[in-house]
Amino acid sequence: MIIRFGYVALPLNLYKASPNKIINFKRFCQLPDEETQLYKLKSIVKENLDATRRILIYNVAHDIRIYRFTSKLVPLVTHDEVFDWDYIDEFKDMFKRIGDYVKEHNLRVSAHPDHFTVINTPDDNILRSSIKDLEYHLKIFEAMGLSEKEAKLVLHVGGTYGNKKKSMERFIRQFRSIDKKIQDRIILENDDKSYTAMEVLTLCNDLKIPMVLDIHHHWCNNNEEKIEDILGDIFDTWNNEVQKPKIHVSSPKSLKQPKAHADFVDINFLLDFINKAKVINRDFDIMIEAKKKDDALFKVIEELKLTEGIQVIDGATIEI
Repeated sequence: MIIRFGYVALPLNLYKASPNKIINFKRFCQLPDEETQLYKLKSIVKENLDATRRILIYNVAHDIRIYRFTSKLVPLVTHDEVFDWDYIDEFKDMFKRIGDYVKEHNLRVSAHPDHFTVINTPDDNILRSSIKDLEYHLKIFEAMGLSEKEAKLVLHVGGTYGNKKKSMERFIRQFRSIDKKIQDRIILENDDKSYTAMEVLTLCNDLKIPMVLDIHHHWCNNNEEKIEDILGDIFDTWNNEVQKPKIHVSSPKSLKQPKAHADFVDINFLLDFINKAKVINRDFDIMIEAKKKDDALFKVIEELKLTEGIQVIDGATIEI
């Protein structure tokens, strides 16, 4: 059983490599004219794309093949009061260069639209904004030349709005109404408050889409289901995909803040899950969502080197 590890967005060990530089709307409006505003947007996007390519090179140098893009490559792109501009055509060569590098090195990439992107909302305006955000992510991946099999979008189900059953039904209905090209990229994740792993698994089976299990969220929010009882079914949602099943891992920050993410991953928390997954004996990938990003990944690998029965293959991969 082979497990690969990755991290989210911003490596802490790469100098001046933030891929999510932004300008807030207030500052944007203070710029003197539209020409200056456009120049500012273009300069930020160029910085973000340059940083993204540097990050991918850094990842390959450290054997890290699992990576989540920031959703903030293009600032203010979905803001209703900001003019439209063709960022795809403007930076088509840079997008393609990033996508080519991803494919050349067989990297697994994804994105996780922000919490305000909610498919099961009963509010039509929020739904329109959510679809606009999903369309933005779709454009980015298509500009990179990454297919629906190569680059996925991770989403939570959303709110319960006082009636979980109806909210799940509304998710299915509204999911099926959006562009098929977006549908084909979406994978669902259980959350730490509203929808348990079992509930998300039910939705994924109904919609025939993959599920990401977040083991920290499951620890926070469950109906006493045991991971070992549902993990095989969760992994099976990936049977029609070219990518392996995917797990998210982080550790509680403290007993007072159990839902917040700690700086690093509690190795015993992780090993408990890995030991349960051994029974299934299927390769999978782990996205580390700890606050210390790549440092947390490196620490996990160093600790796994000391664990009996685990062989570290390279800087971000183990075999059991």
